[in-house]
Amino acid sequence: MKVLLTSTSFQDTPGKHQELLKAQGYQLDTLRGPILEDELLPIIGNYDAVICGDDEYTEKVLQRGFKGKLRYISKYGVGLDRIDLDAAKKLGIPVTNCPGVNQVSVSEHVLALLFTFEKNVHLQYNSTKEGTWKRWVGNEIQGKTIGIVGLGAVGKELAKKSMALGMRVFAFDIFKDKDFLTTHQDINFVSSLDEIYEHSDVISLHLPHTAQSQHMISEEVIFEKFKRNPILINTSRGMLVDSNALIKGLKKSRVRGYLTDVLAHEPMLADEVLKGLENIIITPHVGSRTFQSVERQGTMAVKNLIELLS
Repeated sequence: MKVLLTSTSFQDTPGKHQELLKAQGYQLDTLRGPILEDELLPIIGNYDAVICGDDEYTEKVLQRGFKGKLRYISKYGVGLDRIDLDAAKKLGIPVTNCPGVNQVSVSEHVLALLFTFEKNVHLQYNSTKEGTWKRWVGNEIQGKTIGIVGLGAVGKELAKKSMALGMRVFAFDIFKDKDFLTTHQDINFVSSLDEIYEHSDVISLHLPHTAQSQHMISEEVIFEKFKRNPILINTSRGMLVDSNALIKGLKKSRVRGYLTDVLAHEPMLADEVLKGLENIIITPHVGSRTFQSVERQGTMAVKNLIELLS
């Protein structure tokens, strides 16, 4: 078996996941992803299987791979939007992912971003690092309303943590998990996104990138539906937000801040329009990059591949 591993989190974090992969005796090659289509096309046919991150497995890449040796794809992580699942299905290439393993790390990252912004930690860290003693006035999050868009594993974990911090929680999802909501009756589950936009001081996005969700945070939403000048947090996918509309919203005080772990193009381009702007905090897609989460995801990704092969 010849296997290609491209997840940098998997590679950079020692743990049981690396030991398990090594123990399989595969012929293993590594590249540092995300790998684009043009980079994959010349090499993908050489591998029986891949453990991938957010690489571009387009129809063209999958067809090229299938003409060679490629028969299995194990996704490290949850999101499958960079893999053409229809093409994989037509070719008979099974694709697995790792749901339900990163919700603690990502929900903690959401709150870390929120605390950083509201307490001006980033500004005051830079100030003291430069030898100054400038002090900003921050805000408490207790008593604020957070709107969670997408009540999956991460959204649920964030809801629980937010309530524990004294926040009021509104949530929207196309699927209503009645058992969870019965157990957590303080969550205000709403039937439309407009209610999230109307009531929330903080809006946190937890959705996959699809044709329907692309640029869901649009100029119309920002200028016509946001009612409370919210802080917008995005740890899902950069393409959920129209960057140009967001910048307009920040300049016109329709959005108070944008805290994001994801961008439309990753790694960040030299001409990224959000880079360096006031009231924007960007982290380099590290929400699930904790030792604990990486080990869980990595182990599941390897076990998924082993199961596919068996």
